[in-house]
Amino acid sequence: MAEVRPAEVEPHEGEVHGQGIGARLNWLRAGVLGANDGIVSTAGIVIGVAAATVERSTIATAGIAGLAAGAMSMAAGEYVSVSTQRDTEQALLDKERGELRDMPEAELDELTQIYQDKGLTADLAAEVARQLTAHDALGAHAEAELGIDPDQLTNPWHAAWASMSAFTLGALLPLLAILLPPASARIWVTAASVVMALAFTGWGSARLGKAPVRPAVLRNVAGGVLAMLVTYGIGALVGTQV
Repeated sequence: MAEVRPAEVEPHEGEVHGQGIGARLNWLRAGVLGANDGIVSTAGIVIGVAAATVERSTIATAGIAGLAAGAMSMAAGEYVSVSTQRDTEQALLDKERGELRDMPEAELDELTQIYQDKGLTADLAAEVARQLTAHDALGAHAEAELGIDPDQLTNPWHAAWASMSAFTLGALLPLLAILLPPASARIWVTAASVVMALAFTGWGSARLGKAPVRPAVLRNVAGGVLAMLVTYGIGALVGTQV
């Protein structure tokens, strides 16, 4: 008698099955954070300096220094924070491996109880736990007990490069926008460019993350406008006093 195989289940629209959603979200978070920070922080620097002086070379020096320092800071910060997260995940997995080796029956009972708490009957929970443990003990226990996929741990290098690259690209926009126009229009051109860029990154992050677009756009733009207003006010005040 021929073996009957279950039909392959296709993901619903907007869903991802088995394609490393954790890694995807890690890249997305680092990239969006880096781009937003590059746009906002560099815009704040150059607009603040432009409010205090019309010297293009001074504005350029401040903007380039801010870009370089910010990109390196973002990369280092992402690497350190994600490395700490990965170290914690590895430590938890090592502990789980030891428990599976030293007390397999207790771990099987624990997994059974987890599935019972999710609504399965005692017999079905025991059977599910037994089959999953036989298939991939570490994967089953890590996912159910810790919420970790051993095959999809966060990668600090990916996060660092994504954040640094995104910051650099984001920072180039306000830097060019402040340097290319004439002095009389540079602040308005920069502010308009930053608002459009932040709206785009908010839209892009929402689309990639399958989240509502409007809140993402509004919070991005509002944060950027507030930062530019504050730094412009500080630059104008300092410029009149120094």
